[in-house]
Amino acid sequence: METGTRGAGEAAGQVIAGLEIDQWKYLSREAGDPRMHAILSVRVDGTGGGGGPGGPLLAQVLAVDCSSSMTWPVEKLHAAQEAAVAAIRKLPDGTPFAVVRGNEQAAVVYPDTPRMARATARTRARAERAVREMVAGGGTCIGAWLDLSRRLLAEQDAPIGHVLLLTDGKNQHDEHMPLARVLEECAGRFVCDAWGIGDGWDGRELLRITRRLHGSASSVREEAALSAEYEQLMNRLLTKTVPELVISVTPMPGCTVRYLKQVFPAEVELSAEDGTGRFVTRAWGDETRRYQLCLTADPSGRPHREDLQLAVVAVDVPGDDTVRLPPPRPCLVHWTDDPALSRHTDAQVEHFEQHQRLGEAVAAAADAHRRGQLDLAEHQLGRAARLAHAMGVDEQLDRLARLVRIEDAEGGRVVLLPDVKAIDFQHLITAFSHSTYGPASGTGSGAAGAVPRGGATVRCPVCEAGAPAAARFCPSCGHPFEARQ
Repeated sequence: METGTRGAGEAAGQVIAGLEIDQWKYLSREAGDPRMHAILSVRVDGTGGGGGPGGPLLAQVLAVDCSSSMTWPVEKLHAAQEAAVAAIRKLPDGTPFAVVRGNEQAAVVYPDTPRMARATARTRARAERAVREMVAGGGTCIGAWLDLSRRLLAEQDAPIGHVLLLTDGKNQHDEHMPLARVLEECAGRFVCDAWGIGDGWDGRELLRITRRLHGSASSVREEAALSAEYEQLMNRLLTKTVPELVISVTPMPGCTVRYLKQVFPAEVELSAEDGTGRFVTRAWGDETRRYQLCLTADPSGRPHREDLQLAVVAVDVPGDDTVRLPPPRPCLVHWTDDPALSRHTDAQVEHFEQHQRLGEAVAAAADAHRRGQLDLAEHQLGRAARLAHAMGVDEQLDRLARLVRIEDAEGGRVVLLPDVKAIDFQHLITAFSHSTYGPASGTGSGAAGAVPRGGATVRCPVCEAGAPAAARFCPSCGHPFEARQ
């Protein structure tokens, strides 16, 4: 496997891409809809940072919610202004940037020209003054903010366009510029990270934006924390020097690519270019991301009891032939009639599917709480606690403990706290959208003839969810398993 590490004599500073594939290759020949799931670990090393010889890599738009709800408490607008100022101060000289004031419409508050400004000591100081002079009033139409950001960034030749969006409310004026249409127009044009502040925003609305625009959704409970969060985000953003990395999936005859999606560090939707097997991912620094690949396979006329190539996966960095690329990797299938093999799945695949179920449980709890169904909300949070415990993600259990008293995480017994508010669920939704890395690579590849121990999972006979091979019960539905040797 390509590990992405530098070999002896390799030139310092060379950008290296790495690719690893983890899967459980055994599929039942009798399955009605046989699907192969695999986790692709893609890594980039050696990017360095800063602009290249052709100019700045980044063009930045700060979209700040200035609707009337930002006026109370007064600290909220002040925190948004200070955070925008903190981000502006991080911009290297020469970086194109603009500040957008958003309510039911969108307007550029800096610069006062039709084009974005270039960062200098003078323009940064002027932008700070303009930000601090912003006043709040009106409603919320996030589509208008993103559409103006798209038009501003379209005039720039910087290869990485980025929008940092902040809101404290729901998208109440969507009819002015429908968000669904705007997201389609913006997809592939820039990356958007979205933040919630205050107590009126919708976590799933932020995720809808960031999953389509290759970003992530976050929030702050205390307004004063926003500036530091913006600074950290800008620090990470300025290390990204690879604008695009393409993942190509070439299926063999009888195989269809159902989807490829990013699952770590946050879920991102990916669409193949023009019906091809090329999926574009955006804005890379030195980092590892993980993707879930789903293939549909047809066993008709195919040999069994041997490894067959199902698809070939490759990565490429368009327009840059200096990047050291890994060789293409095969995704395999081994058709079997042995249920002891086909009932298992890869540990990494199951980790990210469990993470998806964890998010679904939290979203269901939020809906139940909004409807006043507190018993159901408590039940769903208990399910989330059981999943988090089974996955070994203590940080998520700590977050759940803000809403419930956890009496038995393994059994999913929790008690909803009496002072829980609707916004607490929104914070949980955004926090749980950031996934954990998952098991180490190679834990469930499935050596021929071997039944895995600990590295793979088994399917629950009741809900079909996966569980560790040694589990005593299903972490999703609680169904007890028979004792295993």
